[in-house]
Amino acid sequence: MKYLLIFLLVLSIFVISVTLGAQNDQQVTFNYLLAQGEYRISTLLAVLFAAGFAIGWLICGLFWLRVRVSLARAERKIKRLENQLSPATDVAVVPHSSAAKE
Repeated sequence: MKYLLIFLLVLSIFVISVTLGAQNDQQVTFNYLLAQGEYRISTLLAVLFAAGFAIGWLICGLFWLRVRVSLARAERKIKRLENQLSPATDVAVVPHSSAAKE
């Protein structure tokens, strides 16, 4: 539910930016690293917003993946240590009672 609300918020921001950009049909010169181009402001806003959104999701996804791998590794280590500990605690120490009976 939380992710749906976040998605709807981002989608509404995107729609608002495209709508506001569509009101301004002015051509602008956009200088990027290798070249330069003439674009409408609405197109430029939509493309740059989508690119920023995709890059942000990619970076967050990589951090999430790193945390999940670290968590899985820690859970495996805990399970291995618990397995090493449990055989030692399962063996009950029984004192020799034969000397006490005699």
